[in-house]
Amino acid sequence: MHPSRTTNRRDDAVAPACETPADSRAERAARLHAAALVCDITMPWHEEFLAQDARLDEVLARVHGPGGVDMVSLTVAAVDGMHDTIRLLAKRRREIEGRPDLYRLVGSVADIRAARAEGRLAVLLHFQGTHPFERNLDLIALYYALGVRHALLVYNERTLVGDGCHEPGNAGLSVFGRLVVAEMNRVGMLVDVAHTGERTALDAIAHSAAPVMISHVTPRALFDHARNPSDDLIRAAAASGGVIGINGVGLFNGADAQTMAARISEGMAHVAGLVGPRHVALGSDFMYLEGSAYRWYYDRAYMYPAGYSEPPWLFVQPEQLPRVTEELVRRGFSDAEIVGILGENFLAMAQTVWR
Repeated sequence: MHPSRTTNRRDDAVAPACETPADSRAERAARLHAAALVCDITMPWHEEFLAQDARLDEVLARVHGPGGVDMVSLTVAAVDGMHDTIRLLAKRRREIEGRPDLYRLVGSVADIRAARAEGRLAVLLHFQGTHPFERNLDLIALYYALGVRHALLVYNERTLVGDGCHEPGNAGLSVFGRLVVAEMNRVGMLVDVAHTGERTALDAIAHSAAPVMISHVTPRALFDHARNPSDDLIRAAAASGGVIGINGVGLFNGADAQTMAARISEGMAHVAGLVGPRHVALGSDFMYLEGSAYRWYYDRAYMYPAGYSEPPWLFVQPEQLPRVTEELVRRGFSDAEIVGILGENFLAMAQTVWR
C-alpha cells in the first residue's frame, strides 16, 4: 500500500528539514523508494541515438532493478514521419510484448498499478515531437490506439505546430497547432511542452482543455539554458493541472556525476516552492549513448544551435535514482510529497486525461 498523497499543509509549502542522522535518513529514503510507485516519464530510446549493439532489455534491467523504477516512458519517435514512426512503434511493441515475464505495455493508470503488483516493469510510449502526425489529424487517434500516451508539441525547431525552444522568433502556436492540441485533448493524449518555445507553450496551455505537462526539464531560474522553462511557464503548466518532470542532464543543469542527484532534487524543490509539490515529477531523460556516434547532433546543427558542448554528454544513470529520493528526504519533503513526486503526481494527472 502506498502512503497517501494528501497533506494538511498548503500545496506551496515544503516541509521543514528533518533533524535526523544521515543513516536514518538513508533508511527512510530506501523505504520510500521501495514503497513508492516510481514513474520515470522520459527515457529516449531511438535507433538514431544507439550503437548497433545496444540492447533494450539490458538497459531496462538497470532501470527496473537498481533504479527502482516501476514505470518508464520510452521515446519511440521524434522528428520521424508516419512510415518510420509505424515501423518504430511496431518494433518497440514487439520487444515489450515479447517479454511478458518482464514487461507490461501499458495504456492506463490501472495497467501501471497492475504491472507493479505483478512485479513487471510498466512501459509507456511517447513521441518527442509531432512530426509523426504529419498534416493528418486522424493519425493522432491511431497512435493513441497503438499505445502512445503523450507527445511533445515541438522539438527545438520551428514546425507546422509552432516554434521550438531554439527558434529566435519565438512565434506562437499555429492554427494547425491549435487543431493538434484539440485532437490530442479529444483522444486523451497528454500534451507536453518540453523543448517547445515559450510563446508556443503558453499558447498551447491556453488552448488546451486538459492538463499540459513539461516532461523533462530543469528550471531556467537554476540554470540558464534556452532548453529550460521560465518560472512563468512552470506556473502556467501547473495551473492547467500539469506536472513538471525534472531531468538529469548535465548540459541543462550544470551537474557533474557527483552532484547529479543533488541538482535534480534542487530542480524539484524549486518547482515545489513555485507551484506546490503535487506538480513535481521525475523525467530523467536518461539516454543510453555508450558507443553512439552522436550522428543526430552532428548532422542536425540547426536543432542544436547554442549551449551544447561537444559529446559525449553526461546523463543521470538509473542506479542514481534512489539517491534522488535520499536528497528529497534531506531537503525535508514529507513522505507523502516524495511518493507524489516519484510517481503519484504523474498518475493523478494521467488519470484525468487518458481515455
